[in-house]
Amino acid sequence: MAAVAVAVATGCTAQAAGGGGASPSASGKPSASSSSPTAPAPSSDAPSGTPTTDGKPSSPTPSSTPTSAQPVGKVLMKDGDESERVRELQARLRQIGYFDRAPTGFYGSITGKAVSAFQKKRELPQTGSVDEVTWQRLVGMTRKPTADELKPSTSNALDTPDPRCMTGRVLCISKETRTLAWMIDGKVVSSMDVRFGSENTPTREGTFNVGRKVRNDWSKLYHTPMPYSMYFSRGQAVHYSADFAARGYNGASHGCVNVRDRVKLARLFDEVKVGDKVVVHW
Repeated sequence: MAAVAVAVATGCTAQAAGGGGASPSASGKPSASSSSPTAPAPSSDAPSGTPTTDGKPSSPTPSSTPTSAQPVGKVLMKDGDESERVRELQARLRQIGYFDRAPTGFYGSITGKAVSAFQKKRELPQTGSVDEVTWQRLVGMTRKPTADELKPSTSNALDTPDPRCMTGRVLCISKETRTLAWMIDGKVVSSMDVRFGSENTPTREGTFNVGRKVRNDWSKLYHTPMPYSMYFSRGQAVHYSADFAARGYNGASHGCVNVRDRVKLARLFDEVKVGDKVVVHW
């Protein structure tokens, strides 16, 4: 997925998101405590090392095992996984307020944080991974997700349109909500999720116009396909990204506005005309 802010050159591809942070590992077992010789327990009020009635110094009272060190069951889902089961996990977490976006099916840092928050509330080991105990607790608190909950038409909720988007034909692109709204005379015709460039290769903000359209474009810089490209600022374009579709927000472009819904973007590509306005804003 991608665009690089390079003079008029076509160049967009995906790059890994920096500083994503690895999810905490779940070994599945509590840490083993050091063994100690079998001996009668000392009096609870006798200080360590003080003589007992038999004239021998007492052994220190062993500390009790923390209640948080509960055994962790088999890990079912973890960081980096991608499956329909992960999608169901995200949908169930969303039902009870722990996941604030539509399911992607990819287990990244956002999903890991949501799982950790759920585990903390239930006083379970905060591994960030889903073990059998965590999964059964979640299933018991939620219902089977509907088809629309698993794959909603738009993952991210639209924000209030920028004033510049309220007149004419506009691709209104919000960095705040990571959405693209196709608007005509102030009304939203369609919307879709988008992804932007990284901190080092940011997507430019401002008011632009669609300069050219290329249905089956190819990045000469990164040797990757860029279907349904609509260029608005030199090498930066709105285009479909297979990487975004596969990995979600666990990555970034080199400046382009990536779309992961190919069917929606194909329809939009046919509707948008060269010269239509593009607004990229926060």
